[in-house]
This record gives sequence, C-alpha cells and structure tokens, in this order.
Amino acid sequence: MTHLVTDTGFSQDDWTAPFATLDCANDAPALDLASDADIDQIESRFPALEMIRITFKSSADGRGFTLARLLRLKGYRGRLRARGDVLADQYAMTRRAGFDEVEIDDARAARQPEAQWRFRADWQAHDYQSRLRAGPAVAPGPAIVAG
Repeated sequence: MTHLVTDTGFSQDDWTAPFATLDCANDAPALDLASDADIDQIESRFPALEMIRITFKSSADGRGFTLARLLRLKGYRGRLRARGDVLADQYAMTRRAGFDEVEIDDARAARQPEAQWRFRADWQAHDYQSRLRAGPAVAPGPAIVAG
C-alpha cells in the first residue's frame, strides 16, 4: 500500500487513472518520469496531463527536485508527485521545488511516521532563501573605520 504525504499529513492514494511512460505514446492523463528525463519532449502535452510523477531512485540524487522546478517554470500546472526514495527531511524541499505531494510505501511510513513529515509541513516558514533576500534580521553594528 502507498501513502500520500501532503501538508496535512498522510492520506490514501486517490489516483486511479493509469500512468504512461515517456516511451509510451498513449493519451494517459498521467506520466511517470525518471529523475533524469528530458522534459522538452513533453511540454506540448502539459495541458492534457493531470499528473506527473517523478521517481527518486536515491535520496542522495537531487535531479528530481531540479526536474520538478523546471516543469513548473515551463508552465506545468497539474498535480506533481514525488515517489520513491524521498525522506521526511526532504519534504520541505519537495514542496519548494514544486511538488504537491510525496508517495511513500508502508516500509518508509513505518520508519518515518506521519509526525516526522508533519514536522516539516510548515515549509514556507522555514525558507532560508526568503530570509536571505529580506536582508539582515538585526541591525548591523557600528562601521569600523581603518585608521
């Protein structure tokens, strides 16, 4: 069984339509992509795709995050799901990259229970890049003048 992880915690997978792969040229409403896929091949299919699912073969491989970000930058507005070897510690990054949800199996859910994923669900409040762009949190000290 699989679990979906969203900002509200675990839920059951509600997707029932089939997934196609890049090498399969059918009209399935969902597409399975490897983390190293070339998305230029599918950009014209964006309007017809309700979901794209990107598989992470390793939690140490960040290409899936890059792929998600590129899909969003190129205009994909449908549902975007990460699946595979994604850790609870990476949940905030999945959301910032553009994923809507993470699909995990029972074994991962047992090792990393819902509380660990929900702890990271406030991903927008912990965005260090926004804090950096906002400037220093405290006023700088006095200037040092060389004499």
